Amino acid sequence: MLSTSTRRKRAAAAALAGLTALVLAACGGVQGGTGAEEAAPDYPTGPVELTVPFSPGGATDLIGRAFAKAVEKPLGESMPVVNREGANGAVGGKEVLGRKADGYSLVFLPQSLMAITPLAVDDADPIALEDMDIVTGVTQEDYVLVVNAETSPYQTVKDLLSTPGLSYGNTGVGSGSHLSAAALTTRSGVEHNTVPFEGGGPTVTALLGSQVDAVSIQLLEAMPHIDSGKFRPLVVFAAERSEYLPDVPTATEAGFDVVVEQRRFVAAPAGLPDNVRSHLAESFATAFEDPAYGDFIKNNYASRWEVGPEEAKKALAEAKEQYATLVDDLGIDLKSGS
Repeated sequence: MLSTSTRRKRAAAAALAGLTALVLAACGGVQGGTGAEEAAPDYPTGPVELTVPFSPGGATDLIGRAFAKAVEKPLGESMPVVNREGANGAVGGKEVLGRKADGYSLVFLPQSLMAITPLAVDDADPIALEDMDIVTGVTQEDYVLVVNAETSPYQTVKDLLSTPGLSYGNTGVGSGSHLSAAALTTRSGVEHNTVPFEGGGPTVTALLGSQVDAVSIQLLEAMPHIDSGKFRPLVVFAAERSEYLPDVPTATEAGFDVVVEQRRFVAAPAGLPDNVRSHLAESFATAFEDPAYGDFIKNNYASRWEVGPEEAKKALAEAKEQYATLVDDLGIDLKSGS
């Protein structure tokens, strides 16, 4: 297993590479937006709205707000954050991507919307990569399965999964939270109940109130309650153990081969003018260097994924194929909510 210092060096190198790609994209060195709209003189001349298509308090909301705060100074205008939850980001995403491509409407989207939601939700008009200009990748995060440490008797994931009839909460149908828990429980072969919520905030609240027996959530959402002793982590759904939870096994180590991760990125309606894309890319690159933003990322258990548009698209396509294979191999019916 890689040492913490090695991981950090690799993360720093990846961040630098991502920033380079981002600036190249802004200058036309990497294929990005179509530039179909005419140049917008003196952009921006007013607030640039960032929609977070989830409820307040979850991982997407918290990271989105930290990102928006860091962007305002280099952008030269305010970046108000608006929550528009529903359908694992599809409601807010469609609303923003249907607007004019003028750079004043951005949306903070999760990988799961593109890679997992289509496996779980029949949508005659799903969001597609062609609907958007990806401006930058932002973060990558792990999921962790937790129980209420004050009321749950389960000390290991095998103890939990061997008990029939338990309820597993998730942050919404078609989310990474949904897929990770569904794959785990399917591999166990034990009857269970699935309870979806609208975002990480309500899911955390449900476990705190013992309304469900276990939940799969992101580290940012779980760690404050793990540190306080209210949540007990059982497994992480990562390829290797988290540096933040070194004593917690991966699902694979526990005998259940399930790896699910989350990435987040900023997108705009397709057809951004080139000068708008350039200004946004430069502003984001500067924001990523902000010490306060860097401290937030570190203190909230996320990893940097500051990549350009083409690398982001490639990662989304690979994740979609990976998760479709996982669902097929296990015979999971995400559309039934299980």
